[in-house]
Amino acid sequence: MKLRFFAVIFLLASAAFAQSAPQNSSGKRPFTFEDMMKLKRLSEPVPSPDGKWVAFAAVDVDLEANTKISHLWIVPANGGEARRLNLTSNHEERPRFSPDGKRLIWTSKATDPTQIWMSNFTPESGGLDGQPHQVTNISTGADGAIWSPDGKNIVFVSSVYPEAKDDAENKRRDEELKKSKVKAKIFTKLLYRHWNAYTEFKRSHLFAVSADADASVEAGVSPANSPDMRLKKPPLQEPRDLTQGDHDVPPFSLGGQDTYAISPDGQELAYTSNIDEVEATSTNNEIFIVPMAGGTPKKISTSPGNDNTPAYSPDGKHIAWRSMARAGFEADKESLVVYQRELRQSRTLAADWDRSVGSFAWTPDSKMIFFGAEDNGESPVWALPLDAKEPAIIARTHAGDFVFSNDGRTLFFSRVSIQAPSEIARIEVSGTGKSVVIPVTRMNEPLLSQIEMPPLELFTFKGAENADVWGFLLKPPGFDPAKKYPLKFLIHGGPQGAWGDSWTYRWNAELFAANGYVVVMINFHGSTGYGQKFTDSISGDWGGKPYVDLMKGLDYVEKTYPFIDKNREAALGASYGGYMANWVLGHTDRFKCIVSHDGTFNTETSYGTTEELWFMEWEFKGPPWKQRELYRKFSPHLFADKFKTPTLVVHGQLDYRLDVSQGFDLFTTLQRLKVPSKMLYFPDEGHWVLKPQNSRLWYKTVNEWVDQWCAK
Repeated sequence: MKLRFFAVIFLLASAAFAQSAPQNSSGKRPFTFEDMMKLKRLSEPVPSPDGKWVAFAAVDVDLEANTKISHLWIVPANGGEARRLNLTSNHEERPRFSPDGKRLIWTSKATDPTQIWMSNFTPESGGLDGQPHQVTNISTGADGAIWSPDGKNIVFVSSVYPEAKDDAENKRRDEELKKSKVKAKIFTKLLYRHWNAYTEFKRSHLFAVSADADASVEAGVSPANSPDMRLKKPPLQEPRDLTQGDHDVPPFSLGGQDTYAISPDGQELAYTSNIDEVEATSTNNEIFIVPMAGGTPKKISTSPGNDNTPAYSPDGKHIAWRSMARAGFEADKESLVVYQRELRQSRTLAADWDRSVGSFAWTPDSKMIFFGAEDNGESPVWALPLDAKEPAIIARTHAGDFVFSNDGRTLFFSRVSIQAPSEIARIEVSGTGKSVVIPVTRMNEPLLSQIEMPPLELFTFKGAENADVWGFLLKPPGFDPAKKYPLKFLIHGGPQGAWGDSWTYRWNAELFAANGYVVVMINFHGSTGYGQKFTDSISGDWGGKPYVDLMKGLDYVEKTYPFIDKNREAALGASYGGYMANWVLGHTDRFKCIVSHDGTFNTETSYGTTEELWFMEWEFKGPPWKQRELYRKFSPHLFADKFKTPTLVVHGQLDYRLDVSQGFDLFTTLQRLKVPSKMLYFPDEGHWVLKPQNSRLWYKTVNEWVDQWCAK
């Protein structure tokens, strides 16, 4: 998926703070924060080569311990009871089967830093065979491992000093930095900090190690019983750095499909990197290939925009990747490009199709590509033959993380909805015909079966420039049409993002509704899922058409749904949604209160304190000294004389996308104007509130604020 760093569906997370709720007439109860923390958070499906099993990782949250721990699980591919695969207390994730299905690797925190571990796998029983052993022992840690299709090598990611000649030098430099009593830093270039951490000018590189490498544990120590395994000897070989240089491979990502792959014959590595530009001012990632034996990388992509996620066709003749056409933009339409390896030529598939491709997978016969793409609040499964003008919808759902069984008959994927978090599902594939979605896992069904989860309701209205705009409404549990309900009006981030029939732990609409509120969400101009022209329309117009859409959408629901109490409405937004909350603060008094989380308050100072300058330069058509009028036109701080609405400000110290100074500036202004206001400050969080107990405090503070102004 695109890296919509200003935060698609970011952080505001939710509603009903942890109070036990009575059951209604259906015998079910409203959703609570504690319920959400009990849900298992499943990773992508990993089918075994023989097609009998699907491995995955699932995160368990321990609220009192304030931890999140991932464990390995396995389930029959046809569905059934899932079970733990490796009974340790270690944090373990990212399982991957060897091509012959007889071994399994994963990332483990049995050591610090994380390393790659391996065990034999028994396909007949679907279990690990023998004692797991450590494959890597690199001082900078290992993650993101993949097998070469010939089974001979394992490629993994590690962050190193690009000028270091070996691991010993990396280790020495890390230890010196850790022990130094001087914590000052000297910067001579961008990017010196990113997302939520200072870079230390290390780079992620791809390394290769033999699949037979072994960093054995002491004899007699069982990984099942000991989280503190000690190495008996170093790996049999020093990992080989395949992507040397002062650039990141892979580039920073918020998750999704791998941005590197190995050719079917195991001889070549394709990867994504940005080596020609400064990352702070450019989104121009490119696709490179390099021999697995080592050598000089070769660039094979030609777009001035972001090229990413290369994937070889199973027959080895092609490499497909997602490509954007425009430089400096992160939310351009992502098309599928196919590169013919022998001819060294590339072409765009279905070039005129106006949607953006997400996670994708080749069919095993190399004739089609299946993928997900947003479409009016959903992300259906699409199929695209290589010679087709446009794809066909295979199944209407909200899907991602696609992977085929080796025989090509079954497509596995992750599926979410507004009513349930990610579970693994499958469809039986027959060309481009419609397929029925079949559940593979039901990990959260026992808990969710006790909870009333109202369905999402769609509505449309005429927004700015008389365009058709989509909105969604969620009623509270135990809804009574004869009653009047207060309203939570949610504003999404991105800004090139969208609400829809999907799940999030950070901004959960069901949880917002659970304590007696109607929830309304508008996909305003700039949102995805309509086509690229609609998405582009927000750039240079942050407070224009999107604001018109939001107000017209609210007008529509007030007139259409008599159960909404228009005198008890709250606006809540994060990231771009936080910006819009600040904009609303200076342009209307119709809300009883506002919640502004990690939002831009002063557009000019936000430019100088963010790390990815390309974002502001695209959205505001250049830097402030070239576009002063546009920056000031849409800067909320210049409308402070109109601030009247009670406002809760939330910000994290480690948010380098939107610096904490924006939150302090807003709160100081509100206090000086004597507008009722409160600030929730997290010294240990970034753009997202991720620690369980911090999330609990977030929900409590937000809900108490909204209730204070809207509950009566």
